[in-house]
Amino acid sequence: MNKQVSTNEPVNDRIDDRAERIKQATSAAVASTKETVDRAADHVEEGLHRATDKAAGAAHKASEKAAEVSERSREVYDQTMDRADAWLEQARDYVREKPVQSVAIALGAGWLLGRILRR
Repeated sequence: MNKQVSTNEPVNDRIDDRAERIKQATSAAVASTKETVDRAADHVEEGLHRATDKAAGAAHKASEKAAEVSERSREVYDQTMDRADAWLEQARDYVREKPVQSVAIALGAGWLLGRILRR
């Protein structure tokens, strides 16, 4: 029996050594895989941050442009209203200065408009 024990011991030692090497190789492979996954995750995160920054920049530019267009639209509206008020005031002054001619023009315009709309 001693012979079997002694012959099994070197085999068992080799099995244990190989099992230990497999464990070390597995641990090394897992560690390498973890590093690769971490690097990939960092790369994806950096890409997402850059994309977010670009999107935020574009949104700021669009917002500024919209504010500029809004301001310009307000200015054009105000100018148009000022012109309309000036024309209305001129028309009122004309009617005050020449009431008979104003009534005659109004009657003529009404008659002409009526003729056009009948057709």
